[in-house]
Formats: sequence, C-alpha cells, structure tokens
Amino acid sequence: MQTILTGVRANEEPTIGNFLGAYKSMVNLANEHASDSHINMFVPDLHSFTTPIDHSKLYDQVIKGIKYYLAAGLDANNPNIHIYRQSRVHAHSELAWILDCFTYFGEASRMTQFKEKSEEHADSITVGLFNYPILMAADILLYDAKYIPLGEDQFQHLELTRDIATRMNNKFNQELFTIPAPEKEQVKFMHLEKGLRIRSLVDPAKKMSKSSTNEKSKISLSDDPQQAYKKIMSATTDSEGVIRFDMINQPGISNLLTIETLLTDRDIQDVISDWAGQTSYGDLKRKVAETVKNFLADFQEKVSQISDEEVEQVLARGEAYANSVADQKLALVQKAVGLRK
Repeated sequence: MQTILTGVRANEEPTIGNFLGAYKSMVNLANEHASDSHINMFVPDLHSFTTPIDHSKLYDQVIKGIKYYLAAGLDANNPNIHIYRQSRVHAHSELAWILDCFTYFGEASRMTQFKEKSEEHADSITVGLFNYPILMAADILLYDAKYIPLGEDQFQHLELTRDIATRMNNKFNQELFTIPAPEKEQVKFMHLEKGLRIRSLVDPAKKMSKSSTNEKSKISLSDDPQQAYKKIMSATTDSEGVIRFDMINQPGISNLLTIETLLTDRDIQDVISDWAGQTSYGDLKRKVAETVKNFLADFQEKVSQISDEEVEQVLARGEAYANSVADQKLALVQKAVGLRK
C-alpha cells in the first residue's frame, strides 16, 4: 500500500491555520484513504529544537498535539493509521546524517524558510535550523511516502527531498527511496487549488505563524473563544471599501473569507457569493468572529475529554509500527553506502 505522511511541530500552540491546513485536512484524507493506504501522522519533536523553546513543556505539548488530532476526528483504532513521535524512531536521526552527506551546501542555503526564520530569531540561529529540511527528508524517505500533505511554505523542502532521493538512487544504481510526488500532484491529491495558507491577522501578506511573538496576529487553538472573537474584529483589512476575494489586492478580506469557508465546510465560491458587492467590513468580521468563537468552544470541549493514558496507548502502537518499517529502510541504505554487508 502507498504511504501518506504528515507531521506537525508540537513545541508551540497550533493556530487555526495549523488546524485547517494540517489537522483537519489530514484527518479528512485519512478517513478517505485509510482503507487502502498507510497513514503516518507523526509529531516531529526533534524539529522543535530548531528555534528557542521551553524544554520543560515539550513533552506535555506533544501529548496535547496528539489530542488535537483525535479531537479533529482521527480514528486512531484504524490499523492503517499510525501515530508516532519522531524522537522514538531512531532511524530518523541516523538517516538524516547520511542524507546530510549527499546534500550540497548551496542547495540547502537556498531554503527561503531558513532565511525568514533567521530574521525572526537573529540572535539565536542554530545549525539545526539550517539543517532541518534534511531531517524532514529523512522523515519522508524512511517510509517511501508518496504524498505529504503540507502548507505551501514547505513545498521547497519537498523539492529538496526529491532531489536528494533522486541523487542517491542514481549514485547507487538502485531504488533506495520512493520519490515523493511533485508539488502539482501533491496539491491535486489534497483537493486544493494551491497550498493552504491562512494569513496573519496583523499582516495578511504573511502566513499565520504559531511561532509569532505577536499574539494579535494569530488565533491559537487554546485561545479563549471570546478573546479570539476580539482578534478577528481587530484584524487588518484595507481601504478598498468593498468585499472581494482578491489575495493580491485584498489579502486581509480574502483571509477572513477563507477562514469562514474552511471552518464551515462550505465551498469558497458560495461564501464569496454571500458577500458579493457588500461594503461593511464590520459585518464580515462579526460573522467570521462568531464562527471562530463557536469552533474553539466546541473543539476545546472535545480535547478535554481525551486522557493522557489514551494518547500513550495510541503512541505505543504507532511507534512499534514505525520502528519496524524505518529500521528496514535504514538497513537498506546502510548496505548501499557501505556500512553493512
């Protein structure tokens, strides 16, 4: 069976952008494909170290992150759905080092997300931040994953993964790795016109980032629903004076329409039609704010009903599976590069 793989960092509280772009979309794909595909949903906790974090909270944040998947409707009892932590599958780290040695410094230096995060964390840039796209490649290639649901800001890393895998397959004259599908196929598989990107409420030219230090720019899944309502009401829009879906000229308004569409499971064109020709930004904000408030209240209630013990049981099953698959792939690569007979 083919493998579909995705991971969401757990060291910061996820935003509704993460929920809509990762949790919800991945749960929908899992429900659709779990009958004929392996669904690997892992927590990349080793990636958490690439930017400053509170290490005393990381373990609990990982557990909470898995609760979010379950609260979003993931069927953890399905035998083809595997939930695991990156740090509990040691092959990830070892394969990452091997891939490092077949990745050119120049191509790694071109990763735009490193450049963006370097600006935000200028006083604490680490080698891990530079290097994490190669660990991401290991996360993918260990399981021969063809489809990797992700946001558009990660497509460059996916292309790097494809380049590394192709290079090693050619060098050792064997199919060590399955080459992940290219960007266009990924987008088609995810049923999206393009990679999903919920925008910042303060600067809609940028994505909504859970690592942002500006709390007004994001709505976290743990936000008080009423506080989230206020954030939507103060969201940056424009001076056009008409409601249109135009990500280039009206990214703030378009972002609100997108949030409303995805949280209500409606077609974007239907939502756009509802507001066509209207001029009251306040009315749109109130509608979206109410939708966000209701979503958070319902979602947080579901999360509260999931115990830590339930999560630990889910992880034990998923990590046993992941280790068995990853160890076989690592052994194959070790033989190719001369580490094993």
